[in-house]
Amino acid sequence: MNERISTAPPRLPRLGELPSFVSLMAGGWADADRTPDLVPGAVAAAAAHRELLSALYPGRALVIGSGTAPVRSNDTYHDFRADSDFLWLTGAPVERATLVLTPAGSGHDAALYLPAPHRPGGHAFFTDAAHGELWVGPVPGLADWRDALGVDVHDTADLPAALGRLSRPLVAGSPGQDLGAAAETAPSEELGRALADLRMIKDDWVIARLREAVDRTVEGFAAVTAEIPAAVRGGGERWLQGTFDRYARTVGNGPGYATIVGSGRHAPTLHWVRCDGPVAEDELLLLDMGVEARSHYTADVTRTFPASGTFSPVQRQVHDLVERAHRAGLAAVGPGRPFTDFHHASMEVIARGLHDWGLLPVSVDEALSERGQHHRRYLVCGIGHHLGLDVHDCARSTYESYHGRAMAPGMVLTVEPGLYFHAHDLTVPPELRGVGVRIEDDVLVTADGSDVLSDALPLDAAGLEGWMRRP
Repeated sequence: MNERISTAPPRLPRLGELPSFVSLMAGGWADADRTPDLVPGAVAAAAAHRELLSALYPGRALVIGSGTAPVRSNDTYHDFRADSDFLWLTGAPVERATLVLTPAGSGHDAALYLPAPHRPGGHAFFTDAAHGELWVGPVPGLADWRDALGVDVHDTADLPAALGRLSRPLVAGSPGQDLGAAAETAPSEELGRALADLRMIKDDWVIARLREAVDRTVEGFAAVTAEIPAAVRGGGERWLQGTFDRYARTVGNGPGYATIVGSGRHAPTLHWVRCDGPVAEDELLLLDMGVEARSHYTADVTRTFPASGTFSPVQRQVHDLVERAHRAGLAAVGPGRPFTDFHHASMEVIARGLHDWGLLPVSVDEALSERGQHHRRYLVCGIGHHLGLDVHDCARSTYESYHGRAMAPGMVLTVEPGLYFHAHDLTVPPELRGVGVRIEDDVLVTADGSDVLSDALPLDAAGLEGWMRRP
């Protein structure tokens, strides 16, 4: 009888199924440094934040998840960034983590549930490409986090039992797979709004982190403007985007949002993040950029530069109007004033300027009325927003708590008027088509007024031209 010869291709061995290999991989490893990398002061700040939240919910259990890294494609993932509410309450950028606040006396006890790291001795150490230490490097363990954070830390495997002991917990953050499988309670809109409202007033530690993020961002602007000649020679918008993103990853976590670099006809596009066009020397260059510091707080700053180093008369005309609107908005920021004051102040300047240029089909008063808004064709977005852990911070707040609230010391917001004349907009004269200008600063509301955190960057056209000429 002839032996049957297999024609199937040879199968590569599965290392996790080979006892000899598993045994070999289990030993011979020295202890690695697994100390959690935390920003100084983050633990104390998070403890104070938990006390604020605890005071709002006496006797109510609270559960907040950190989330998981989203899939980029197939089996690759985007970089993990923890949920902002979770960060605010823990200071720990840990994936698939759950904070449980259990009522205790007049407050709450905090416990953190984390997945145990995949270390030598288990298959996942070398088979789990997403979380195994052989693939991703040494990871702090439960005891490491317990020592660093000063709270009880448990294995995620214990989370279902812990949640089962709670009565009607409120859930927030990004629950992720582990919490989603263990909890039957849907995310609470109420708790999300409460956290957004609490985060609206920044404490001294947070304000210092935002100042740091803004300072690093100003440095990033200098790095980018120095590369404009290279972008004009052929690197284009993406060269400048990459310059800032590299700088942001060097000094912080990276950009706080998708970096916007818009040259010429791309400048009027509000969220031009494709950045796939050339940089023309005779066009304006709109740069909207922010460094997310290691604390996870981000800046959000915009300036519009002439790529040549000098504004043309038409470019300067548009920039000057936006500058006047910007200064009017800054002047309207202060404690006790309605949050919408700086919006209306900037919009009035814009409307009057457009009317003077003959671009409004109605009077200024009609344009500014609630049923008018004709000037908004060239400025459809608002004039500013809260800033913090999220570039558009506190977004879950209600209208009454956000736009309907008076400004108060400790709020940090942006002021960002602009004019956006699209290249295909036939309502404007040819010389204005393809011109886009935005000026954006980050502003702290103080007890007696405001503090422009990003004032190291000039506002006026002459100042920007001079800033570009700096060695």
